[in-house]
Amino acid sequence: MIRIKLDVVMAERKMSLNRLSELVGITPANLSILKNENGKAIRFTTLDALCKALNCQPGDLMEYIDETESGQMR
Repeated sequence: MIRIKLDVVMAERKMSLNRLSELVGITPANLSILKNENGKAIRFTTLDALCKALNCQPGDLMEYIDETESGQMR
């Protein structure tokens, strides 16, 4: 499973959802879906814009969790 850590990075950068939405060019609603891990996919252009706005690497925004090892099922 891929876990999205957008909320963590936003908190570290003290970036609001509305401000990030403005910088990235996607609606707050769509950004919220991604932030709350309800999205099914992300475009590379969106990932690129997030990394630019948050001054981070893609790996800062995502992590892989092996569901069989963690015992978690989604």
